[in-house]
Amino acid sequence: MAGATRTWIGYIAMCVGMFMAILDIQVVASSLTTIEFALHIPTDRLSWIQTAYLMAEIIAIPLTAVLTRALSLRWLFAGATAGFTLASLVCAFSPSADFLIAVRVVQGFCGGMLIPAVFTSVFTLLPHENEILGTTIAGVFAMVAPTIGPGVGGWLTETFSWHWIFLINVVPGLIVSVVVATCIRAGKPDYRVLRQIDYGTVVLASVFLASLELLLKEAPLRHWSGEFVWVLLAICPLAGALAVYSCLSRRHPFIDLRRYRNRPFAVGCALSFVLGVGLYGATYLLAIFLGLVRYHSALEIGGVMMVMGVAQLLAAPFAALAEKRIDARILIAIGYGLFAAGLIANGFENIHTDFGGLFWPQVLRGLSVMLCLLPATRLALDGWPQAQIPDASAQFNLMRNLGGAIGIALIDTILDQRTPGHVTALIARLQAGDPRAAKLVGLPVKLFHNQAMGPVDEATKQTIAPMIKRAALVQSFNEAWLAIGILFALALLALPLLRAAPGQSEIGRRT
Repeated sequence: MAGATRTWIGYIAMCVGMFMAILDIQVVASSLTTIEFALHIPTDRLSWIQTAYLMAEIIAIPLTAVLTRALSLRWLFAGATAGFTLASLVCAFSPSADFLIAVRVVQGFCGGMLIPAVFTSVFTLLPHENEILGTTIAGVFAMVAPTIGPGVGGWLTETFSWHWIFLINVVPGLIVSVVVATCIRAGKPDYRVLRQIDYGTVVLASVFLASLELLLKEAPLRHWSGEFVWVLLAICPLAGALAVYSCLSRRHPFIDLRRYRNRPFAVGCALSFVLGVGLYGATYLLAIFLGLVRYHSALEIGGVMMVMGVAQLLAAPFAALAEKRIDARILIAIGYGLFAAGLIANGFENIHTDFGGLFWPQVLRGLSVMLCLLPATRLALDGWPQAQIPDASAQFNLMRNLGGAIGIALIDTILDQRTPGHVTALIARLQAGDPRAAKLVGLPVKLFHNQAMGPVDEATKQTIAPMIKRAALVQSFNEAWLAIGILFALALLALPLLRAAPGQSEIGRRT
């Protein structure tokens, strides 16, 4: 086999591995409520299935560059794909929620290395004249995954079982591992580089992220009191402070926090964080709304959720053209403005809202994703020396995952804390004979005349209690949508901090 052909086969296999990692979040999202019922997972713990994966990616992404030098691109990618595949297999046979969440950490850690490794390979495997083609191929794989992910996940769950959203990774994963190990030849392992890894900071960062996530999820439920909360309040800031100190005091830090002295990079990372809150938060909110409120099957959920992915895919070429010709600040304003509009539009749902009411908000968000991502990436990475681009890019991208993990935790807090209050308020309004409350709950409006209702028998109470809880949950969903929408609107305040950027980056001109 000719060397060039072998390299391209290996590169395509790497793109397939990246595709699997990106697909995983979307495939799982459409089946969350199915997994909830199958494993008897409390609703307030359901989000751990996604956040465990995201947090592990946060740790893996900045380690990818040094592990590539230590193991070589060939063995890093083959090993990470094998780990991702094995973890997928174990996820499929998880007997409990805790077991599934633990294995999702392993899956996320391995999957987190696949995406940056592919884009690194463009510049290390392919000839210079083929770099644009290689980037385009990787971009297509990256764009198609979130487009078809919800539908694929829903179809697998509906046709077979939820286990197949993980089992689908096994055969392709094994093939990718073998092909990459066979075809990729770039670089040789240098195990001495492993000494450069700041293992202590990796542990501190992991402890900080885990304790922060637990604090955001558990403390509100425990009213910020109790021994468990006090322990978290002690561990979280201490681990975070020590991790920051270690990063600032080492020559080769786990994450180079000194980069945040660069204003465009700092603002770009902040925008990336906000985008993560919106991307992963909206996916999570929409999936559980359709499952818990509309009682849809996984396949129906996947069908509804594909709208945003299709809109994103269709808009991508136009966003790429605009990114080269229009001031990045203008594109960011349009992108974040449209995303905010899509989120806020979702903030007026009711118990009957379905595909039609969810269609245009998803279209708005889908059209805006690349307008949020591309110009912010250019502003954040423009001007860095070529040798620092991979690490700066990894740091920029991990902020998006961090935003997703924290955003989902805050969404859970809103749903858990606000719903009981809405239940109490709805009951009071129904007892007062409020017809608008009756409409929200789904009761016959003609029976309510703004007059105090008489005693209600126990059978009626049991009948309408789930209806009231469902309506209260919708109100909490609306507050979560609006909170994220407001965050996106506030992100626009960062634009005056950015200077105008040229249509082509300095990096591009130097290369």
